[in-house]
Amino acid sequence: MTDSSRQERLLDLFASLADTLVADYDVVELLQTLVESCQDLLDVAAAGLLLADEDGQLEVIASTDEESLLIETIQLSAEAGPCIDSFLTASVISVPDIAAAPTHWRRFKAAALEGGFASTYAIPMRLRDITIGSLNLLRTQLGELNRPDMRAAQALADVATIGILHQRSMRASDTTRQQLQRALNSRVTIEQAKGVLAHVHGMSPDEAFALLRGYARNQRLPLSTVADRVVRLELLF
Repeated sequence: MTDSSRQERLLDLFASLADTLVADYDVVELLQTLVESCQDLLDVAAAGLLLADEDGQLEVIASTDEESLLIETIQLSAEAGPCIDSFLTASVISVPDIAAAPTHWRRFKAAALEGGFASTYAIPMRLRDITIGSLNLLRTQLGELNRPDMRAAQALADVATIGILHQRSMRASDTTRQQLQRALNSRVTIEQAKGVLAHVHGMSPDEAFALLRGYARNQRLPLSTVADRVVRLELLF
């Protein structure tokens, strides 16, 4: 990919994310687009995203594949890792060599190395004094993420954060919390729907998710709605 085409695709992505700043956008689709775009356009091999529910508890809300999903889940289970620290400190956590990670990250370290990842870069999903999650960028090469990609990733995370928190008035905070909770609930349903489709078609979870998402896009339906219908066995494709 040339620098000019990459810049054009980044601009298109920012425009696409900006289009979500409306009342009825799909939070899960927004964040799934974010992690997949980071994987596609930046010098990273995989990405995952943790989002806090209304009680401040983190959950995996988006990932590029099953390996990144597992790594994020392990961080949550161990309550330790770059994404956890990024969320708690509201700061960027750069780990140029996962093998040299702190000992209290041992479960994250083992899973990441087993998955073939060598370095990681975690970005808080933050707007002023509000932090709602963190974005984890996983790389197969040692070293820091290059500065242009750092800036692009931070900008993408910022736009997504604004999209989630965007409301017509400050008094709509209850609506925001409910929207975040619906997104987390939707992700559970999506995982269940992946399992249904994987079983029916004899395919991998990643292939099942691609099928699920493709159907939702083709039918112009929210991903969560299609997943719910699949889980209820009202829809199979």
